[in-house]
Amino acid sequence: MATSDGFPASFYGEPGVLGMLSNGISAFLVLLQNFNTAHTGNAPVGVENILAGVHLILIGGICQLVAGLISFRRYDHLSGTAFIGYAALWASYGATRIYFGALAETPATASTPHQMMNNLSLSTNMMSNMSLNATTKIPVSHFLMSIKESAIAGLVPYILLSFLLAFCSATVNYIMPFVFGAITATLVFEAVGLVASSWALVVSGVLELLILIFAIYGSAALLVKGLTQRLVLKGFGTPLFNVLLLGTPNSASAQSIGQEKKKNTKYAEPMALGFFCDTVASFIFAFYSFGYMKSFGLGAAWVSIITVAQLFSSYYAHLRQDCYHTTKFGLHATYWLIKAWDEFVVSALVAEDINVASGRVTMVGNWFFVMAGVVLCVGSLNTDVLELIHNVLFLLLTLSTIPQIPLQGYYIFFGVACSLFTAASLYGTFSRLINTIAEKSLIPVGPQPISSDQLKKALKFCRAEQGDPEPLPQTDQGSDALFYLSNGVAALSALHASSSRTNPTFLHLTIPWVLISGAIIQVYVSRLQVTGGGHFGSVISSIYVAVWATWTWFRFAGDMLQLSTEEAYGFTAGAIALLVINAFLMLIAANRNLVLLFLTAVMEVVLVCFLLSTLQRLPYELEIAMLALLSIICIYGALASLVNCIFSQRLLPMGPPLRKEKVKQESTPELPCPVANSRLTSGLLKIAGLLKEGGVCGIPTDTVYALAASCKNPQAIENIYNIKDRPAEKPICICISNVEQLVAAKPPFSPLLWEFMRNVYPGGISCIVSKGDWLFTLGVGPAYDRVGTKDSIMIRVPNLTVTGHLCDITGPLAITSANPSGEPDSTHHTMVINRLGHKIQGVLCDGDSNEVVASTVVNCLKIDEGTITIVREGCVPAVKVRQIFDRVKSAMV
Repeated sequence: MATSDGFPASFYGEPGVLGMLSNGISAFLVLLQNFNTAHTGNAPVGVENILAGVHLILIGGICQLVAGLISFRRYDHLSGTAFIGYAALWASYGATRIYFGALAETPATASTPHQMMNNLSLSTNMMSNMSLNATTKIPVSHFLMSIKESAIAGLVPYILLSFLLAFCSATVNYIMPFVFGAITATLVFEAVGLVASSWALVVSGVLELLILIFAIYGSAALLVKGLTQRLVLKGFGTPLFNVLLLGTPNSASAQSIGQEKKKNTKYAEPMALGFFCDTVASFIFAFYSFGYMKSFGLGAAWVSIITVAQLFSSYYAHLRQDCYHTTKFGLHATYWLIKAWDEFVVSALVAEDINVASGRVTMVGNWFFVMAGVVLCVGSLNTDVLELIHNVLFLLLTLSTIPQIPLQGYYIFFGVACSLFTAASLYGTFSRLINTIAEKSLIPVGPQPISSDQLKKALKFCRAEQGDPEPLPQTDQGSDALFYLSNGVAALSALHASSSRTNPTFLHLTIPWVLISGAIIQVYVSRLQVTGGGHFGSVISSIYVAVWATWTWFRFAGDMLQLSTEEAYGFTAGAIALLVINAFLMLIAANRNLVLLFLTAVMEVVLVCFLLSTLQRLPYELEIAMLALLSIICIYGALASLVNCIFSQRLLPMGPPLRKEKVKQESTPELPCPVANSRLTSGLLKIAGLLKEGGVCGIPTDTVYALAASCKNPQAIENIYNIKDRPAEKPICICISNVEQLVAAKPPFSPLLWEFMRNVYPGGISCIVSKGDWLFTLGVGPAYDRVGTKDSIMIRVPNLTVTGHLCDITGPLAITSANPSGEPDSTHHTMVINRLGHKIQGVLCDGDSNEVVASTVVNCLKIDEGTITIVREGCVPAVKVRQIFDRVKSAMV
């Protein structure tokens, strides 16, 4: 079977089955523990808790994560957000169980906080434990309460978010609201059960049993639906209430004031998931900053897990070619992960009775996050007011953690900033989720702060050259900004490590900053750049992962491990190798732009400093200067990359490549069929001419590519069956440019059918209607018997300008997907050329399809009886089609 760049959504089945079963089984595991505790009065033993935690991570975490990822590929906003969010919840709760199990295996008391740290990897809050000394006896019950407080801090934001998910799911169907609602109530009593008597555990257990029951029924309904392609069991397809009842479309939408929103329906929108993750992380930090939890060991685990979910939101934004949200959520995930392990290290040092105040004063890696926050604020000027407010609050958040703030007010300021950011993120989660479900701006998010034209004019002043900026090449990807940001954070943090090399405490604090941003997050960046960055993909970012990881190990961890001279010489050899490799990276950068070339050149000097440090010959002033220069280059590179990618133009100069690729003079390989460019009128006329002459051509539609033949040439339609090896019993539909063509043909359609078609056309929906003599008026002519069935015909009105113009020139076209029967659809013109080019007469080239799956087919033959049937669920979800039909039917009544 031929492969393709993307799979049709139908290949993924029904991921909701896996998602709901994961929730149900996870709830059942907790149910068993709760009932056992309530019955016996004894908490589960250590091994039992550890095993339960592992099962929760595997089933509720990993299995549900898979369901969420598949849901995003099925363009399911709600399920994608909910399943990945709940995957983080169950994985975090599993980590909590493991912590409880580890605690049960420790002695009754620990002689010192340092010993307790070794046993449990727990930490003590810096503010409330400054006075501890090395001889204090701490009972295990104290740490048990600290873990419970940490778990409550994690559960509360999930309670709020779960309630929002339950409410939003009520606008889609009436099974998921019961599942999510039961989870909401369960989390409430789980939180109460951590500090109250066993009655809360009993109530929680009952609710968890309801989760299991609802999940089993919902999974069965979805499984039957997937097997039969129809709604046999009730629950899906009909919402509890119409989402449009929540408000009216916002007249001051972004599009009405000049913002150009990219439409990409291959993947669901990940913005709600990104806000979801921000809500959880900021709430946990607020809880900690105000002193309501006395340890951050478990808090670091909860935050680390939710940042993984936020990286997935960044990843799907990248797949949607949304460079702004790719950068934003990637930066937020970096910030939360660094701060989590920074606080863990700080509190661990306090538990060892080490004064970290002096080390904190010199740690200014946060200043780079402040500058990065300003970059995001500039990028959000092209979106809406909600994004701008959210970015301003993130900027406040980064300012609240600068090390120059006195230690007495540090956590209060940070806690207030986290609280404000939590509120904005919670509202953002709700508004983005509702608006994406409804595909309208029902929940207000505000207009675009500055119009795109005004923003472009302001940015053009930064350019030295005159005239309109050139378009951005397709090889410049949205991951470039995140590449610069991750290197900038690592460079500025390493700079202050060098300036404070005599302070051993500071070396502990530096490790999370350099290692996480420079190595861990850059691994993620290199994954994004696999499909971008020109011919060299992720080479530069992958090498810099090794650079910062090696740097951290030798300069910081090496000092603590007291490496011998012979061991240090091993790093000398590695530094020389990195120097040679970076020289080749400079050649790659010379093919890209001057900013990247400067970055690699400065990194070469930094690596020279690294080499000298392994030989103990390092002039630290040179290293500090180079790291400072590197961070400045990175902040400008991030700003320019983000702005240029948002507008798809070179508004901020990055500099031309020093080495330009030579244009090959070789002759272009001969194609198996004539091709034409869809953006040229001559190309459109060329394909139209081939169709009029009786040819079969590949053409783009608003979904996948299609084979087209003129309805004026019956033999051409017959040829389509031979080209595709299509079974004769499978009918072919007709494609027209607009509904007005149907009106002119005067078919005997009912008012309800007319209104329904006006609401779905143009778009990714095909309607099956009754055949009649009106098809001759439409222009079908001699092909009447070769399209549709004996009594019915399927009509398509694609939402693509070029296809509409082609139909205006040729008249109605008979179309079917451009792939051999039984194989995946073609989502790029090269796929049509490679697979069928030797059989057809031409291809109209239009690049990537807007979809990776064909249209949704709706049987409207019984629409006058008040019913429609979804024959095939394609790019438009069946739920959405039924919502439109119900709205139209209600309006007609």
